[in-house]
Amino acid sequence: MISIKRRMLLGGAGVALASPMIMTRAAIAQQSGAETSMDIDHAMPPETHRFNVGKFEVLVVKDGARASGSPQETFGTNQSVETVGALLEANFLPADNFVNSFAPVLVNTGSDVILFDTGLGEGGRANGLGRFMEGLTAAGYKREDVTTVVLTHMHGDHIGGLMEGGQPAFPNARYVTGQAEYDFWADPARVGTPAENGHKGVLANVTPMAEKMTFIGDGGEVVSGITGMAAFGHSPGHMIYRLESEGRQLVLTADTANHFVLSLQRPDWEVRFDMDKAAAAATRAKVFDMLATDKLAFLGYHMPFPAVGFVEKIDQGYRFVPKAYQFDI
Repeated sequence: MISIKRRMLLGGAGVALASPMIMTRAAIAQQSGAETSMDIDHAMPPETHRFNVGKFEVLVVKDGARASGSPQETFGTNQSVETVGALLEANFLPADNFVNSFAPVLVNTGSDVILFDTGLGEGGRANGLGRFMEGLTAAGYKREDVTTVVLTHMHGDHIGGLMEGGQPAFPNARYVTGQAEYDFWADPARVGTPAENGHKGVLANVTPMAEKMTFIGDGGEVVSGITGMAAFGHSPGHMIYRLESEGRQLVLTADTANHFVLSLQRPDWEVRFDMDKAAAAATRAKVFDMLATDKLAFLGYHMPFPAVGFVEKIDQGYRFVPKAYQFDI
């Protein structure tokens, strides 16, 4: 009985001692206007995903994502709203909205640290985008670590992160891009055309690095094990890249397909942002036929994060199969 009473007394004393602290904290919170824990800013670093392709380490960073609404205004622009919506609903997706995400890729070969595309950069941050630098830091890299920046093409969501505060964002890097792509966008003939804004973006973000730039074409090598492939249509010199190490392969398809359902299941449908729509559709068929036939993994810049998967040939196109543990064993 004595032991029980002692524990009860001690327990009661503990509560009695704790109560003034609890009340004091509550009083301080009221006086300072502090928010409750549910009102804390729960912002997280951007999503990252790391895996290996042979001896190459691949890091994918989610630069951001946004809902864009009205899918048929972007995909299947030569189809009816009802047709596009029905395909989305058949794949458990809303008929009247879609989410577009952005996935720059860092490849560490052991001797080079190669960045493929740079995200939206400063221009996207007001809208919660342009988070690549945060992801790079969260993954243990510094921007000074990047030795090569490869531009698959020169649309704004791929070149926006090249500059920070008017200076090169990756100060130790050299640059690689397709010759045809650069020649098109840097040409003053773009002034007064629908491509004028893109021309201005290239002059601001890409041209300052021209002295450090290597221009390649179909079959050109970035470093040993990384080869460029022409995939024109989405833009005049759009390039994709094949990674190969120790018998493993991954193809970085950039914007060959921009939606895992609408672009892959219906590769012949026209896409608003494809500059040459017929060429882009032909390129989609060629590239994804190759991936399906050879059972190669691919990483698409706008695929659902972490943007990596395979394709299986189906009736009118391809079915996207997300990556699981294939690269872990």
